[in-house]
Amino acid sequence: MMKSANSFAKTVKEEIVSQKYKDERLLAILSSFTRVNGSLIIKHKQESVQLRIENSKIAKFIYLSMQHLFKVKPNISYLKRNNLSKSTCYIITINDGKILDKMHIHFLDNEIDKAFAINAERIGGFLAGAFLATGSVNSPRSSNYHLEVSFNDYEYARAFVNLVKKHKENVFNLKITKRRGKYIVYLKRSDQIVNFLVLIGATNACLYFEDTRVDRDFTNQTNRLSNLDTANYRKTVNAAKNDIKIINKLIKKNGLANLGNDKVILLATLRIKYPEDTLDNLAERMSEELGDVVTKSNINHILRAFRLEGRNL
Repeated sequence: MMKSANSFAKTVKEEIVSQKYKDERLLAILSSFTRVNGSLIIKHKQESVQLRIENSKIAKFIYLSMQHLFKVKPNISYLKRNNLSKSTCYIITINDGKILDKMHIHFLDNEIDKAFAINAERIGGFLAGAFLATGSVNSPRSSNYHLEVSFNDYEYARAFVNLVKKHKENVFNLKITKRRGKYIVYLKRSDQIVNFLVLIGATNACLYFEDTRVDRDFTNQTNRLSNLDTANYRKTVNAAKNDIKIINKLIKKNGLANLGNDKVILLATLRIKYPEDTLDNLAERMSEELGDVVTKSNINHILRAFRLEGRNL
């Protein structure tokens, strides 16, 4: 069962890495993940690429995908963190700088290679790779909807947004903000988050998101209606209390028989007897008693007369 925002984001990412992809999409995923997550290390004039991953399933997916697509055998190690969570960080190192050319990556260039904007398959893969690297999405059970991907450079964040715009079914209104030295590309609308999840290949998470969102919105609507009913009930009771107070004063002063005609006397009696009745309820009771139609407007007119007379008491 998906509960917290972190667990939902984890579920989305693990769904992405649980699938098999064509090489075309896999290249886009690996390129994006490496560009967003990776570091270029130059030692003794030799280049290597290092990736740090905190999820074991994502680490395994990246490791095996690198082997499959580029016929390399990356080094993998792990680091135990001494923080409260005691999490493990997996470190994948590829001691071949030429692999960056194969992935169309230039760490000093804040542009996204045009090769990844050719079709929806590559665009979707590129977005999936970025989300795997630094993405997060709130659970639909949370109080607000939010999906984001973070980048170190503003220009690269802009390039990411522009790549999304090239998708043939672009329906996204991506925003960029800066937070703690990172540039955050984010979505707030639930329907756009759903479309983004579909685009990156997390269809099961998308269905869960939609089902939960609908249930949550229905519950909220029900609660709002319930609160409205409660407020209306309290308003009815308070109005009835004031009317009964005035009617009792008029009866004490003039006597019940002197309040007016039969209709007025009957309403005074029913109002006291049924303090929780709405005006519609009183109209229905009076219609039954008199054998004639009494409307809500008639009831309101008589009560208004009581209130006006009560001001002089």
